[in-house]
Amino acid sequence: MMLRIDRLPVELPASPKEDPVAAKNVQELLGGRFGEMSTLMNYTYQSFGMRSREKIRPYYALIANIAAEEFGHIEIVSASINSCLNGPRTDFDDSGTMEEGVWKDLPSGVFGGHYIASGQSALPVDSRGMPWTGDYVFSSGNLILDLLHNFFLENGARTQKLRVYQMTDNPAARTMLGYLFVRGGVHALAYARALETLTGVKMSQMLPIPKIGNATCPEARKFMEGGLHLKLYRLSPNDYREAGTIWSGEAPKEYTEGYSDGAQLEFVDAPPSGGDLAHLAGIASSFAPEYAPEEIMEIANKLYKKAKDL
Repeated sequence: MMLRIDRLPVELPASPKEDPVAAKNVQELLGGRFGEMSTLMNYTYQSFGMRSREKIRPYYALIANIAAEEFGHIEIVSASINSCLNGPRTDFDDSGTMEEGVWKDLPSGVFGGHYIASGQSALPVDSRGMPWTGDYVFSSGNLILDLLHNFFLENGARTQKLRVYQMTDNPAARTMLGYLFVRGGVHALAYARALETLTGVKMSQMLPIPKIGNATCPEARKFMEGGLHLKLYRLSPNDYREAGTIWSGEAPKEYTEGYSDGAQLEFVDAPPSGGDLAHLAGIASSFAPEYAPEEIMEIANKLYKKAKDL
């Protein structure tokens, strides 16, 4: 089972403008082959099908625990897409009418599905609009092979994030990317250390892939200054403590990039403190949540007040 917390893993700034081109590019990091949906589902199905898991519990706990964090990564990538599509709007927008054709002059490079299919919000697709597919899931049943694939997947994801970073200056997208550079680095190192315990091959010496440090990006640097690259969170009230036997010891000097050299890796017995979700204003011309939603909002407000009294 999974528990859900109604917060983002980290606070995101609001996009200062509507930026549908950035939203389209970031979609690759959600629904592409190396997107966060792929990391979630790869690790989830590997944990579902792991045989003899009680005998190899630390590896099962590591993969299952990282899978839980990846659910939050889906949310934060989606939140950055939504912010780019929402822009600075905070109040319900009822200015558009059916006769005006308010979406007829969208800029080139926009993904039409954001306006046609989802009321200007993230979708489980890549930057081309192709849907995420279970064909992206690799779950061989062989522990070393699965860990090796996960190491490859994390570094493939990092490569694409670096490319998307260069394609946008949107603060919502770049803050999300800076956070995931650091958290993806944690996961890559965790899988490297797991492989090292099983094979003796020094996988961590390959990192980072590509050979450009997280600290080159100011949005990642601030998270490293806070020691986020040293922490692996336990995302369960009672389970997966065994993952801490792998995520332990001194962090490799090349990995810390001058931040916390000589520091110990830390297995944190809690989820990240996180940040608030952005408020997405209603849009009448997209019928989201409805063209004239006063009645829906009145009912929802009554239910909300009732829930507070429970």
